[in-house]
Amino acid sequence: MNDETAKILDRVQSQMKKGVLEYCILLILQHHEAYSADLLALLKENDLIVVEGTLYPLLNRLRKEELVTYAWVESTQGPPRKYYFITDKGREVLAQLSTAWGSLTGAVEQIQRQATLEAVPSSEVETPLEQVPDDQTSDEGAREQMIGKEESVNDLYKEV
Repeated sequence: MNDETAKILDRVQSQMKKGVLEYCILLILQHHEAYSADLLALLKENDLIVVEGTLYPLLNRLRKEELVTYAWVESTQGPPRKYYFITDKGREVLAQLSTAWGSLTGAVEQIQRQATLEAVPSSEVETPLEQVPDDQTSDEGAREQMIGKEESVNDLYKEV
């Protein structure tokens, strides 16, 4: 993979991960409270977050939107720890996000299935007529033959 492709892939993957972080945090908190370091560890373990600097602003935003709240809990291993909890409003939003996630993943899977069904093996794909140099299409018989193959490929798309 060349550098340009790697940069594009990194950018797209980063955006995809950012898009699901809030949902994942609410998923985690729906069953139990969590210390921010535990949230961070779980997100890192699942390759969804890399740096702490991403988590804290996100938790703060979720708190301002009243989707999560926190409480200070005394720790036997040092200073008190801030534990995050999902709120009732957060549970409502989580239910809607779960529906949206199902729709989104369903749509992507549908596109994958359709693209797979519509795919024509590369060995059967002819060069489109517009891309064939004029000197190769001057023979009317060859032109008609290519047009016939093009129509048969189009018929495959109609059947799906």
